[in-house]
Amino acid sequence: MNRLASRTGTRSARWLLRAVLTAGVLALGACASSGNTDITAGWSAAKLYSEARNEMANGAYDTATKYYEKLESRYPYGVLAQQALIEVAYGYYKQDDRTQALAACDRFLKVYPNNPAVDYVLYLKGLINFYDNQTLFSKIADQAQYERDQRGAKESFEAFKQLVTRFPHSKYAADARERMRYIVNSLGQYDAHVALFYYHQRAYVAAADRAQLTLRDYPDTPATQLALGVLMDSYDKLGLTQLRDDTERVLRLNYPHSPYLGGKLPDNESPWWSLW
Repeated sequence: MNRLASRTGTRSARWLLRAVLTAGVLALGACASSGNTDITAGWSAAKLYSEARNEMANGAYDTATKYYEKLESRYPYGVLAQQALIEVAYGYYKQDDRTQALAACDRFLKVYPNNPAVDYVLYLKGLINFYDNQTLFSKIADQAQYERDQRGAKESFEAFKQLVTRFPHSKYAADARERMRYIVNSLGQYDAHVALFYYHQRAYVAAADRAQLTLRDYPDTPATQLALGVLMDSYDKLGLTQLRDDTERVLRLNYPHSPYLGGKLPDNESPWWSLW
């Protein structure tokens, strides 16, 4: 009898242990499941858009962007979905995620080419590249770096150019034109100082070539004077006296009081790239 009671007690204890362990596993599973619950499940398009706007207004760009992406995915047809894609681009822009922001802009321009907000998206695309070039002038000795940065600036210029060409009366057009002018002047200055850098490295052929490119690609910009100065002195170092004299005449005609007429090129250590 005692043995039977003992066995029964043992079975009961084992059963109870299994029950406790099973309950624990189920509880943990429930916790894990509840932790992965999408709080937006069942939200309408209007609800998603409203919540995303609130998050964006509060500076929670990551959360806002995720809400807008859910809206676009769940409700792909409609005005809110189109607006959501614009907001996705802006949200990534505010998070400094240039790649995702540009991808959203390009997708919008491809899918909704006739949307009334195309001018804004072009403007945003220009801004994304414009502010990506804050280090445009910081690494002159690294050719791969500065050539990449130039491409970014040129892409910014092209986006603004599309805007002012297609939508000349857009409320963003005036600012886009100012930024285009700034980009051209900055790139001209940049190229002229690359030429100056080569000159100080005694790479006079490279300096002359870069100065010529500056004069060809960015005429009538503030960079012209320096480019002419570098070109004149590079020809002088190369012993090309006729070309030197011709360049000097052009420099004197356009900038009669230029300090470069006296062979006083600036050094290459001043922070000329601090333009942004």
